[in-house]
Amino acid sequence: MSRLLPHPAQSLLLLFIWLLLVDSFAFGHWLLGGVLAVAIPLGCNRLLIEHPHGWKPLKLLRFLFMVMGDILIANFQVARLTLGRVDKLRPAFVEVPIDLDNELAISVLVSVVSLTPGSLAADLSLDRHTLLVHGLDVADPQALIDEIKQRYEAPLKEIFPCSDS
Repeated sequence: MSRLLPHPAQSLLLLFIWLLLVDSFAFGHWLLGGVLAVAIPLGCNRLLIEHPHGWKPLKLLRFLFMVMGDILIANFQVARLTLGRVDKLRPAFVEVPIDLDNELAISVLVSVVSLTPGSLAADLSLDRHTLLVHGLDVADPQALIDEIKQRYEAPLKEIFPCSDS
């Protein structure tokens, strides 16, 4: 059964979203949605990162709420910066060393840095130990590194199992 439905929760979610998108509960839509709900995860199975064993979903939920708050605050900070004197901005690229070895944790870190206004994950080194981050206004590069490591990387080490923890 796991070969036919490698990700059953995602299959159910796809079926549900399909039925909402077509705004019909006719048998044909259930049938087509069911085919898509089975075919898409099967086709994408090699591309998906497996959830690690031992991860902590409640800590992840707390982390996500913290990130949403950071995004909200950063929106106001970026608006203030861009509506002010743009010539006073200090954009910079900063190399942030990464201690994570879990692929999913690294993906979440890169996404969080890019989603937070005022920063962008520009590149990840091939060895996955350095993240190049562009900051809109960087007064102190070390402060940016410390903030990313303490605010985002440290909680991700707790949420996802990493051998370097």
